[in-house]
Amino acid sequence: MSQPLTDPALDQLFRTARTYNAFGGEVSDDTLHQLYDLLKFGPTEANTTPARIVFVKSGEAKAKLGPALSEGNYKKTMAAPCVAIVGYDMRFYDKLPVLFPHTDAKAWFEHRDEANLAWVAMRSSSLQTAYLILAARSLGLDCGPMSGFDNAKVDAAFFAGTAIRSNILVNLGQGDPASIFPRSPRLGFDEACRIL
Repeated sequence: MSQPLTDPALDQLFRTARTYNAFGGEVSDDTLHQLYDLLKFGPTEANTTPARIVFVKSGEAKAKLGPALSEGNYKKTMAAPCVAIVGYDMRFYDKLPVLFPHTDAKAWFEHRDEANLAWVAMRSSSLQTAYLILAARSLGLDCGPMSGFDNAKVDAAFFAGTAIRSNILVNLGQGDPASIFPRSPRLGFDEACRIL
C-alpha cells in the first residue's frame, strides 16, 4: 500500500505552491523530458491521452507566440524560460490501438461528431495540464497556468495542418516571490463537498 507523502512534499505540490507572474532561471530539455515522463502516467478517459505539448523556449518560437497573448500575459510569458502550450488532438482515437490494446476503443470515438470529440479531448487534456503542473512542481519548477490568449492565433502558429487545438498555456521556471499576491481564499470543505 502506498504511503502518504510527507508534509514538505505536500507543501511543494499544493499548500505553499503558487501561481507566479514572473520567472527566472532555466528549464533544461532534460527536465522537460522528465516532466513528460511523469505526467504521462496520469489517468485520462479510456487512456486517450489527447494532450500534445509544445515547449516554447527559443526567441523565434516566443516571437510566434507573442501576438496571441493578452496584454496582461505578454511580458511575463515572454520572460519565462519556458512556456508549455498544451493542446488536444482531435484525432486522439487514432492512437487507441496502442494506448488501449485490450479492446477496440477506437470504435468508441472515431464516428462521434466534432463537438463530442472536442469535449472528450479538452476534458482529458485539461486533466493532463493539471498533471503537468504537479509534475513540474515535483521537479522543483514553478508554474503560471493561463487561458488569456487567442486560441486561433496559437493554433495557426503552432498547430497548422494538424488536428490539434490549443487549450492552456503554462509558464515554467523559477518563480519570483515578489510577483505573487497574497493567497486568495479557497472554499471550505462544507462549501464545496458533500459526503453521502
